[in-house]
Amino acid sequence: MTDDSPELLTIGELARRTGLTVRTIRYWSDEGVLHPVTRSDGGYRLYDAESVARLELIRTLRELGLGLDDVRTVLAGERDVASVAAAHVVALDAQIRVLRLSRAVLSTVAQRRSSAEEMALMNRLARQSTAERKRIMDEFAEEMLHGLDTVDPAIRERVRGMSEGLPDDPTPEQVDAWVELVELYQDPDFKARMRRAYAYNAADRSREDVAGASMEFLRRLIGVAGAAVRDGVPPDGPEADAVLRELLGEEAHRPTVLDRLTATMDDKVNRSRELLRVLKGGRAPSAYRPEFAWVVAALRAHPAG
Repeated sequence: MTDDSPELLTIGELARRTGLTVRTIRYWSDEGVLHPVTRSDGGYRLYDAESVARLELIRTLRELGLGLDDVRTVLAGERDVASVAAAHVVALDAQIRVLRLSRAVLSTVAQRRSSAEEMALMNRLARQSTAERKRIMDEFAEEMLHGLDTVDPAIRERVRGMSEGLPDDPTPEQVDAWVELVELYQDPDFKARMRRAYAYNAADRSREDVAGASMEFLRRLIGVAGAAVRDGVPPDGPEADAVLRELLGEEAHRPTVLDRLTATMDDKVNRSRELLRVLKGGRAPSAYRPEFAWVVAALRAHPAG
């Protein structure tokens, strides 16, 4: 007579077949994701070949990071593997963003050799919600543009676009840029300089004789002053006066030009532009600092044409 009953496995035999520990199998069994087929006369759990296949599925789902509740619903047929996997991808993406953000903050801390207090500040700023970051940028933009209806539309759009702030998945450079930018936005001196720069732009735009001329002047300044810098012309030397005449003309009121340049091409103002470029995923653009510094120094040395 042949015994056609299925082969039954003890928990130890099941462990040897699957490579899992007895402790793990017992735990999953206790949690209700792997049920024994029956029990021996001595009360020991017994499993069959189907239990081996079920155990392999459990192990795969667990290795992929699914919790026991999700495993249980899949095995019970309440959800299919695809829908559980899709939901888990979303959760993993969120975890990855958190890990990358933590890595970015720590990299910035290491590069800056930050104190514990500065590290806490960076972490808090970096982990702000998108809404919180947008609020900071929007409030700054509103304060800068309030009442300046004639500001260049391109500048107005750029200022309004600052509300994107720190990306959700930032690089260490972007975390560093965001922290520095928020520090600038809280600096009353910086805000006064930015407001002054925008006020000059608005005043120019309201006059037909200068509207649209500012960009052309900046291009000419970069070219003329750049040549002076390359040629080694000292800004306080006699040759610098001739360069200024070429750049500004004979009738320009140099103190006014100096005042506007120091307002619109201020170091802090330029730095804010660089930081915004980094936050948008680009490299910090050239601020043409040597060229502007040369013109400013020349205007101070030669205040009268």
